[in-house]
Amino acid sequence: MPPLLPPGLERLRRGLPGVWLGLLLALGLIAAPTLFALLDRPLAGRVAGQLFAVEARLTLGFVVVLGLIERTRGQRRAEAGLGPRLSAELLLVLGVLFLTVAGYFALQPMMEAARAGQGRLSFGALHGLSSAAYFLKMALLAVLSWRVAAPAQA
Repeated sequence: MPPLLPPGLERLRRGLPGVWLGLLLALGLIAAPTLFALLDRPLAGRVAGQLFAVEARLTLGFVVVLGLIERTRGQRRAEAGLGPRLSAELLLVLGVLFLTVAGYFALQPMMEAARAGQGRLSFGALHGLSSAAYFLKMALLAVLSWRVAAPAQA
């Protein structure tokens, strides 16, 4: 049976999730805590906010690239009679997309409003929800990285 993807795309499929996860780990577990340890809170918050804005946009790009690769792979797998079009890997990518949109693009404006004294939830509660979404996103990427790095099944 011919491979489902060209070798270059298969390498990208296997490598991108690990690099992506490394970016999230470095930002969430190293960069942000270091900012708050070295800078005053308002400045650290602004810098961290900018870093997370860049990460959210990068994540959208990674979702598009990996989503298209997984969709193509699923389509070829289904055409070959090897399984469904919708793979667990594509569902994981879509989960990361959902968490990014909810965690950054929905909660971030609500956090800004909470800082200004508006809205139902406090800044702390919204920050907790945003952090939970971020860590869940890292968990989904860890599972995705594990799954795509597995040897091909015969």
